[in-house]
Amino acid sequence: MQTDTTERYGTLRQIPRGIWMLGFVSMFMDISSEIIHSLLPMFLVTSLGASAVMVGLIEGFAEAAAPIVKVFSGVLSDYLGNRKWLAVVGYGLGTLSKPLFALAPTAGFVLTARVVDRIGKGIRGAPRDALVADITPAHLRGAAYGLRQSLDTVGALLGPLFAVGLMLLWANNFRLVFWIAMVPGLFAVALLACGIREPERQPDTKRVNPVTRDNLKKLSAAYWWVVGVGAVFTLARFSEAFLVLRAMQAGVPVALVPLVMVTMNVVYALSAYPFGKLADSMSHTKLLSVGLVVLIASDIVLAHGTSWPVVIIGVALWGLHMGLTQGLLATMVARSAPPELKGTAFGFFNLMSGLAMLVASVVAGELWERLGASTTFYAGAGFCIATLFALAISRTTTATTLGGKT
Repeated sequence: MQTDTTERYGTLRQIPRGIWMLGFVSMFMDISSEIIHSLLPMFLVTSLGASAVMVGLIEGFAEAAAPIVKVFSGVLSDYLGNRKWLAVVGYGLGTLSKPLFALAPTAGFVLTARVVDRIGKGIRGAPRDALVADITPAHLRGAAYGLRQSLDTVGALLGPLFAVGLMLLWANNFRLVFWIAMVPGLFAVALLACGIREPERQPDTKRVNPVTRDNLKKLSAAYWWVVGVGAVFTLARFSEAFLVLRAMQAGVPVALVPLVMVTMNVVYALSAYPFGKLADSMSHTKLLSVGLVVLIASDIVLAHGTSWPVVIIGVALWGLHMGLTQGLLATMVARSAPPELKGTAFGFFNLMSGLAMLVASVVAGELWERLGASTTFYAGAGFCIATLFALAISRTTTATTLGGKT
């Protein structure tokens, strides 16, 4: 036990200061974003009269916008050799989108606000993920991605808690709460701009277009396998807005529904770093398979989630699967991409995952409206099973390609 504790904190001490700072930047921005996101499905349904299909469309299109932008921001960060200031622009745009939610008169206006918010996420995402790889030794990358994700998720659980408190304080005044959400976003932008220094580019390094045919050939078969696995995996899960809608169906008071996201993110935050660290020493394919099994369990529980305690169990399992898989997938991308193309690699990976999220969320909304909530979650479980079969079939052919970490 003593050895395990010493080893754990020894790893934490080795993680560069910049990773901690990036984690706190993500934490503040997630507080800002999750104050809104934990309330937005209810705001759409109860205040603007939107249907579950509309919620799915808004979430799907918004989540697809981010990865499309990530391709360009990732390529640009590789070309410029500068990742930090692209990330500052992305965080700034995300912060400036927050007042649009407070002003929204229609669901279409909310869609615009969500897309602007997600474009900001797209601009910052790939440069930030590549920056993590730039400043972290290779043997610590799983732990670094896990730590940043854990701090990010602390923000994701604090955001809904603030939302609950503010909704109770201001008698369910959605729009006033949305205005307040801008404040932690401003802290995130200031911290990133003033608190992080990225490695300096070598003076004699020439700027090269990362998307030429010769450069793209450097993205190996192992990398494209990770991209494919990430996309199929994303089809197996859909927007977390449907977790909020499930809680509403269970009869939870409006002001308390954000506690669903708190539950998910507590589990996510507690599990992301340990499983990220485990990814530095364990087969990636096995760890991803465990995450899929946990997601299947979550879907099955939520399919039967007609009461508050059952919904909480299902949402907690959802958070565990996120902790198992999100830092792991980032580690797999970083391991399989060449150093000079890491921004581009994260951009393409997130593009394919985002398009898959669009499809998954739209399908989830249609199933919800036509066949009911249970069918939506059963369909998610079915996609998980299909993904497990795909991993089992491909594992033998890719085991050597990823250096024994498949």
